[in-house]
Amino acid sequence: MKDFKNKNIKVIGFDADDTLWVNENYFREAEAAFCKLMADYGNSESIMKVLYEVEVKNLDLYGFGIKGFTLSMMEAALKICGENFSANLSNHILNIGKEMLDKPVVLLDQVEDILSKVRKKYRVILVTKGDLLDQHRKLEKSGLEGYFHHIEVMNKKSESDYRRLVSHLDLYPEEFLMIGNSLKSDIIPVLNIGSNAIYVPYEITWQHEVPTEEVLTEDYIQVEALHDILRYI
Repeated sequence: MKDFKNKNIKVIGFDADDTLWVNENYFREAEAAFCKLMADYGNSESIMKVLYEVEVKNLDLYGFGIKGFTLSMMEAALKICGENFSANLSNHILNIGKEMLDKPVVLLDQVEDILSKVRKKYRVILVTKGDLLDQHRKLEKSGLEGYFHHIEVMNKKSESDYRRLVSHLDLYPEEFLMIGNSLKSDIIPVLNIGSNAIYVPYEITWQHEVPTEEVLTEDYIQVEALHDILRYI
């Protein structure tokens, strides 16, 4: 594994959802509520299969986030129920989405202490993806805005997204380090442009964020918890 201590890193990017604060748990709760709502039309496995297929199909149209997820629940319910889809059912689905938007922002352990220490040595930025309004709302709720030199809300966290970010920050790729909980979004594309990455697994990962192929590279560091990054930077 890499040791970043001798690297010329100038900027460190932190992912937001499930790296700094709880997020995916709320989606699992919403999915459970959706399955319960649709219980008359099938078991949870079959309902979730339809919902996931609709979500993935809609990613290019809606992007990532609660609003797109709510629209996908609506479409999935229509596919499952057919002519039995009702205004009452629609209202219940909208309420699931609204409840998600109202969830508190719960910081993960020691986040503020970690950011406080890291920003003394590096420029610290937030690099997330999803709905722009929702991500800024969560950031404001989190109370962490003051720790970040720059806020970047990306569409997909693709290689081209990261290249634009590095260029915008006037950096060489090797001067950037990304820290996050998704191999697919935070680690692989960052390594592919020549930057550095630390992987901090979270207890829950959305199926779409799991790489389709095993990651064989040893070009990133994996830690058990976010505070462990302090050993490397």
